[in-house]
Formats: sequence, structure tokens, C-alpha cells
Amino acid sequence: MNLLKNETILETERLIIRNWHGDDLDLFYEINSHDDVMEFFPFRRNRRECEELLQKFHNDIAEKSYGWFALATKQDNQAIGFCGLADVPDTLSFAPAIEIGWRLAKPYWSKGYVTEAACSIVEYAFTTLDQPIITAFAVHDNHRSTAVMKRIGMQAVPEKDFDHPNVREDCPHLNPHVYYEITREHWLMNIKG
Repeated sequence: MNLLKNETILETERLIIRNWHGDDLDLFYEINSHDDVMEFFPFRRNRRECEELLQKFHNDIAEKSYGWFALATKQDNQAIGFCGLADVPDTLSFAPAIEIGWRLAKPYWSKGYVTEAACSIVEYAFTTLDQPIITAFAVHDNHRSTAVMKRIGMQAVPEKDFDHPNVREDCPHLNPHVYYEITREHWLMNIKG
């Protein structure tokens, strides 16, 4: 992999939010092939697929100034997962839009890392990227993700819940998705005070 050690994008109290390094591949493969981490996805990725996707993530960030950023601890700058922003797939009814999302290695769950990173990413989206609205969506039963959405100030919009058109037919339990959003106005009034 030809990934350079690029600059830090953001910092939080405990985390460095940065572009990907070549030595992040082991962690990236771990989270994309782990059954618990990928519980609400109909696939697992092999190492070659992870390497290709990691390169794409790196290139997207370099090109657009947003994407799926690596999350690393300040203690050792080792990646523990990712959080960031992406263009919503054209197949979804609310496209074009920007979504926020995350994925974290299981040993780092329940420590508040995703919420800490996501709050910083939302601020980045509204202040640096000047986005008017950020969306998020998850499988209906993915209560861990929807809990994060609520903690970062997002609101459910039940009338926009949907069946995901890209979910395979043999995984009907992964089809129903809930939709959340936060507008810049709501963030300014309620999150920033």
C-alpha cells in the first residue's frame, strides 16, 4: 500500500482523527471481518478487499477533505476504528446528502470513543465543510448506533425510514432502516448553546 502518514484532520480529548496509514491495515481488516462489529452488515471483507477499500478511503479524504477518517488514540496513534462523512448512495431516496457513520474495533466499545469522535465530525461538517444537514441511518435493530445518533443531537425522522435497496434478498432482517438527521440550525441552537 502506498499510504503516506498524512496530517491530522481533527483532535478530541482522547483521539486523533486522521487519514489512514499503511500500518492501519491490520486493524481495518479486523473490524471489517469481525462478526460482532459487522453484525448489521450482510458481508465480511477479506484482506485484499480491505486493502483496496482502505486505499479508496485514503484517496477520498485527500480529494474531498471528508470521508471515513481513521480514529487513533492520542496515547499511541494506533487506529481503533473509523468515523466520518460520506456521500449517501444514489440509490437512496434522500440522496444527494452527506451521512455520518462509524465502526470501532470491539475492544474499544463502551468507552465513549465513537460519541467523542462523532461530535467533532459534526462540528467539522457544519463549520469547515459548511454542510446544511447531516444524515445517518442504520438497520432498525442496531440500537448501539442509534444511541450514538441520539447522543450527538440527531433526531429520528420516522417518515423517512426505509427499506435499504442494496441489502441482499437473503438478509431480510437487515433491510428495515431508521433515518436520523441534524441540521446546522439545530446544532447551533442546541449543541453549541
